[in-house]
Amino acid sequence: MFTRFKMFVKRLYRSFLKWNALRVVRDRGVNIRINGPCQFSSRTELGVNCHFNGLKVNGKGLVRIGSNFHSGEDCLFITDIHNYKGEKLPYDETYIVKDIIIEENVWIGSRVIILGGVTLGEGAIVQAGSVVVSDVPALSIVGGHPARVFSNRSSEHYFRLKEEGSFH
Repeated sequence: MFTRFKMFVKRLYRSFLKWNALRVVRDRGVNIRINGPCQFSSRTELGVNCHFNGLKVNGKGLVRIGSNFHSGEDCLFITDIHNYKGEKLPYDETYIVKDIIIEENVWIGSRVIILGGVTLGEGAIVQAGSVVVSDVPALSIVGGHPARVFSNRSSEHYFRLKEEGSFH
């Protein structure tokens, strides 16, 4: 009996997390799964079959996330930075806003930070704990601070699975 109650509470919690996170999203596809606390902006667009385990979007820039996206826990996307080229030191009241574009079938690990102006190419994988400050080519595996390419996915394997429609 207690196990059923725990399962009910868990489902209720996930429903609340999903409602709370998606209520501000500009556009979204179907089959969005939210397993941990997420905060999106009103300029966030989500593809289909996206899985989030804890992601926070900060700033006024556009964040476009493609289909079949998966994220680990405690990820952060930052689209604004203070304007250090402004009229005051160390920065003024204005912001520099840059968009973040994530193409389809991208997987990012836990505690990844992605800064504005970055595009993650199709099929890219970002290692846990990485800070992504520049574009990531398609099918690349990156990691570190700042994130650098250290491996690549097999394009033959990737495109075969994509053609078969084998998505998690």
